[in-house]
Amino acid sequence: MNIEPKTATAKGPADWFTGDVWIDTIASRKPEPSRMVAVRVRFAPAARTAWHSHAHGQTLHVTAGVALMGTRDGTILEVHPGQTVYTPPGEEHWHGATPDDFMEHLALLEGTSDGDGATWLEHVGDEDYHRH
Repeated sequence: MNIEPKTATAKGPADWFTGDVWIDTIASRKPEPSRMVAVRVRFAPAARTAWHSHAHGQTLHVTAGVALMGTRDGTILEVHPGQTVYTPPGEEHWHGATPDDFMEHLALLEGTSDGDGATWLEHVGDEDYHRH
């Protein structure tokens, strides 16, 4: 076993996020058979992901603030620190901070042979975001 080197905090790419988001990699994908990816993601108020899905699903665990998580059918969950949400494979969704507060979550997922298994789509518009 070994201690993994720490990677620098990275700004979330504008193609994937609206607003200011910072990403800290906890575990990057290792060679097969491992597929685990784990990141800490911090969202400024009103920041959010674009619509996206994951080939093998995704587990999100909120550690600070209040998260909003939405699906294509218009459902928006309000998720509090200590709560965990599972999104099944292929389900298009988004997640982010409330308009007035920062939010932090751990994202746990299984990558694919060519990356993290995420399919990134269009940005979440204000109408969908403010539906809560």
